[in-house]
Amino acid sequence: MRHLVQQSRTATWVAAENFCLSGFAIVEWSTQGAGVIAYIVTIEVLPEMRCHGVGSELLRRIEGSAHAEGASEIWLHVDAENNSAIRLYEAFGYCTVGRAEHYYARGRAAKIYKKQLAR
Repeated sequence: MRHLVQQSRTATWVAAENFCLSGFAIVEWSTQGAGVIAYIVTIEVLPEMRCHGVGSELLRRIEGSAHAEGASEIWLHVDAENNSAIRLYEAFGYCTVGRAEHYYARGRAAKIYKKQLAR
């Protein structure tokens, strides 16, 4: 994780409440073909902080970082059983573009989402 966070092609956001970590997010971008593509590596929110807007704010920050880097689209994988995260991404306009079987531990599948970013 430290190696990823220190890369020049990533942005890391940390959410805190009363000086305690409540969540974090990492986005990376790369140049592919005709432009910059962003990928959400992770968004993690402590269970007791879920449904308090932490995930939404982290996602807004990630999208802002990707936009500032000139990304035209943003991708992510999400556990196919993580309904709350899926609702968040869909509320932000992400669309399902595929599925990866056995992507996560214990053979769990991932849904693959994509969103076009305004330029």
